[in-house]
Order: sequence, then C-alpha cells, then structure tokens
Amino acid sequence: MHKMTPDTNRHNILLGCLSALGAQILYGMSFIFTRQAVAISSPLALLGWRFLTAFLAMSLLAVSGLFPVHLKEKSLKPLLALALFCPVIYFSCETLGIQRTTASESGVVIACIPVAALIASAVFLRKKPSLLQAAGILLTLSGVLVTVFSVGVSSSFSIPGYLFLLTAVTSYALYSVSVEKASGYSSAEITSGMLLEGAVVFAALAAFEAFARGNIKELLFLPFTSRDFLIAVLYGGLACSVGAFLFSNIAIARIGVNRNASFAGISTVVSILSGVLVLHERFSAGQVIGAAVIILGVYIANAGKSPD
Repeated sequence: MHKMTPDTNRHNILLGCLSALGAQILYGMSFIFTRQAVAISSPLALLGWRFLTAFLAMSLLAVSGLFPVHLKEKSLKPLLALALFCPVIYFSCETLGIQRTTASESGVVIACIPVAALIASAVFLRKKPSLLQAAGILLTLSGVLVTVFSVGVSSSFSIPGYLFLLTAVTSYALYSVSVEKASGYSSAEITSGMLLEGAVVFAALAAFEAFARGNIKELLFLPFTSRDFLIAVLYGGLACSVGAFLFSNIAIARIGVNRNASFAGISTVVSILSGVLVLHERFSAGQVIGAAVIILGVYIANAGKSPD
C-alpha cells in the first residue's frame, strides 16, 4: 500500500474541509427556494421532481466521463443500504417532523446531527473525537441553539413530530458512518446510488399522493407552470442533491465523520444571511452572536490534528 506523505495528508484535509464547507453553503441557501416551492405544492411533489432531476443530471455527468461511475462488478447492497438512511429515511422523517412541530423545535432537533454523528462514529467506527473536535462541535451546537431561540420559541408538544425528527437525526448519522465505511466506492458512485434510490422512492410517493388527490396532470406539468417550483427543483436537484451530496461524500471520505460534522452549523449561518439579503428578514443580535459562535466552533474543531 502506498504510504501517505505529509503533503498528501494536508492536501486531503484541505480538500475535505473545502468540500464540507461547500456542501453546507449549498444546503444553507436551499431553504429560500424550498419555502417558495412548498407554498404552491406538496413536499413530496418537490422531493419527487428534485431527485428525479438530480439523478438524470448525475447520469449525464457519469456518461460524459466527468464523474465516472463503475458499478458493474461491485455489489449494490451497501449503496442501497446507505441511500436508505439518506436521502430516503432522512428526508421523509425530516419532512413529516417539520410538518408536525414548530420551526424552533425542528431547528433544535436537527441541530443535534453533529453530536449524533460523533456518537455514531465512536460506536460503529471506533473513532473517538479529539477534545478539540468534541469541544468545537458542542460549541457549534450551542451557536445553533442561540440562533434558533433568538427568533422565539414555541412548542407543539407533538410526540410523533419529535420521533420523526429524532429518526431523521439518527438516519443522517448512520449515513455519515456508512459513507466512511464504503471505502470501495468513489464519491460519484455513492452519490449516484443515493440519487437513484431517492428518485425511485420519492417519485413513486409523489405519484401515489397525486393519484390519491386526483391531480396527476398537475404534478406532471408543475415545473412548467410554476417558475418558483422549477427554480426550487433545479436548485435542489443540481446544487443540493448532486453538488452538496458529492461535496459531503468527498468530505467524509477525506476528513472523516467527526471533522465533517463540525461544519454542519455553517448551513445555519448561510440560511440566516441569505434570508436577510434575499428575503429582507430581520437580523437580530442573538443571530449575530449565534453565527459568531458557530464559526468559532468550526474553527476549534478543525484546529488540531484529527485522531482519525
């Protein structure tokens, strides 16, 4: 086996950190388009079109040779299991949880993903985080909580909603672990598997929902009759599902679950800034403090050497 040199290791860490940062920036901007789309359609319709578009785009990239995918002689079972955690279980449970809880409640629970990923890495990969990583991730979590609570707290007391959100958090943590364990697959192959399963499941669910409501025709023509829906589908499919998934899978492969998890709070910062700049939302002092704490937490988590 080729021995990794210090320069190669530094290059991997830099590429991994940049990929993790890129993924969170793309995720953070997505809420603007999603909010506009779900105002005129169901979440399942958006997810169905999003993943179908993403899979077609990824297939074109694979055929063109930009992101080669070679799965003929490889087992698909690990990829299908990985994709079951994310996007299938994660997006399904996140959507159901958000529908049944308040914005502050869902924000707090989803913010626990980095901590859940840290625990999953220690249990399943036997990789304990360094003190700096643990401190940085906990600091990032506290920054997200400050940001969420600064815009007000309300309670739904929805037990099903809490269970759906906790399942989403757990499934994302297990997805992160599965990516690091899938060392025999390239990031493009992992992403392709995720998008294929997401397209099949969510397109089928969207079609079933539309059939039950008697609006199949509306579902089929929605991207062509609504500009906001089309923009949300293109951004969600191309930027988030293809771009962010690729970045996330590259990051986990290069810097591991623990360091990748430390970047999760960046999406909160980006969502706040995009809301202020694009939607002209209020920017409170609490959000400023929360954003600063998040960035400090990310820096601390990546300041020292990784034990991975």
